[in-house]
Amino acid sequence: MLQQTTPLTAEKPQEWRAEFRATLALAWPLILTNLTMSLIGATDVLMVGWLGPTQLAASSLGFNLSMLLAIFGMGLVTGASPLMASEIGRRAHSVRDIRRTFRQALWLVAMLSVPMLLILWNTGAILLLLGQDAGLAALAQDYIRAYMWSIPLFLATLVFRNFLAALERPMWSLVVGVVGVLGNILFNYALIFGHFGMPALGVVGAGVGSVLTNAMMLMLMVIVVYRHRRFRRYHLLGRWWRSDWPRFFQMTRIGTPIAVSHAFEAGVFSAAVVLMGWISTAAVAAHAVALQLASLTFMVPMGLAQAATVRVGIGHGRGDAAHIRRAGWTSFAMGTGFMALMALLMLAIPGTLTGFFIDRSNPANAEVAELAVGFLIVAALFQIADGAQVVGAGMLRGLHDTFVPMLFALFGYWVIGIGVGAWLAFERDWGGVGIWTGLATGLGIVAVLMLTRWMQRARLGLLPVAAPLRQGASLPI
Repeated sequence: MLQQTTPLTAEKPQEWRAEFRATLALAWPLILTNLTMSLIGATDVLMVGWLGPTQLAASSLGFNLSMLLAIFGMGLVTGASPLMASEIGRRAHSVRDIRRTFRQALWLVAMLSVPMLLILWNTGAILLLLGQDAGLAALAQDYIRAYMWSIPLFLATLVFRNFLAALERPMWSLVVGVVGVLGNILFNYALIFGHFGMPALGVVGAGVGSVLTNAMMLMLMVIVVYRHRRFRRYHLLGRWWRSDWPRFFQMTRIGTPIAVSHAFEAGVFSAAVVLMGWISTAAVAAHAVALQLASLTFMVPMGLAQAATVRVGIGHGRGDAAHIRRAGWTSFAMGTGFMALMALLMLAIPGTLTGFFIDRSNPANAEVAELAVGFLIVAALFQIADGAQVVGAGMLRGLHDTFVPMLFALFGYWVIGIGVGAWLAFERDWGGVGIWTGLATGLGIVAVLMLTRWMQRARLGLLPVAAPLRQGASLPI
């Protein structure tokens, strides 16, 4: 039963301050861990960009296709997070139930890997079907056939990260992520350019470096959970081969809409790359630069969304409506506040920011640099909406509410985002700026829908069965 719902004004300020501290303590390692993951991708873009615009455009095409599949897998695996958080809310020292969810998440990774790898092996043919340049498609395939083996390793590592986050012990994920960034820099430097006695493999070297980086990170995660006394009592990998179909299907029921939502969002940006390819190679390269910068800022609200899922999920397991309310709104305020600051920064110094990824002094890069600045200015305009929609999704996820948010994503990203973007780009001759304007519009629509559903959560029956309200008490917002 939920604790009796009381008006928002009846809650004590110290309860909100305590929630802020708890959310911040959980979120900042998650944020920095997400940043390390983004920095690994940014390192690839940076170093491949030194090879030239053609290599950057080809790797961007291949990487976006691979990330569409990887993000779908991330969503399915994320279904384990609210299950583990709710269980901890019900029973703080639960072991067996947590282990059940963890093991079935690994089963899911194994099942997903085979079709993903088969699809990615044919990257070149897929890009040709999408109307991309034959030379870029061939180079992208060379890159992906090396890179794709990192995806199962990454998803398995994510299962460990979800476990640590549910226990509100994300610091080890951060440590492993930092090691991953440093390792990726070293591997890329050696394999892309041929240092330390290694062959100069170009874009293929970036793919091989990603495989080595993710293998190292997974190995470190296994060492942490088996050597640390706080985690080894769970025996997470003991008898991992045993099936548990009820838990498997419970997790996939929650995770599948998350995966589809993630795929819709990632697919929009992958489709944007395809549309950019119809415009010019310079537009593809500029899009890659602007998207990397937008992705870096996105890691902060993404981490807050993960924290919201855990904190709301704990309240859901306890049946505590006040806890759910505080956890959700605290994460939301922190996420949108940060993105407002990032929007101001992008508007203030767009040229300086894009200059980190491409040599603006090189005349050969002039067109790419100019386009990237234009794209980034538009990206600044949707920062708040982007933060609001991802944190809103995390809040609802903590309530195990994933299906309707999936429909919001379909409508906002594809009907509005791609529809408006393609119309502006090709019918109104806005070019790449039109595509980015469409993306901004779609994100704004999704943010409004997510927030509206959260505010209506009690009326929509998203909370556990509640005790009757006291006379005169208000419904929670």
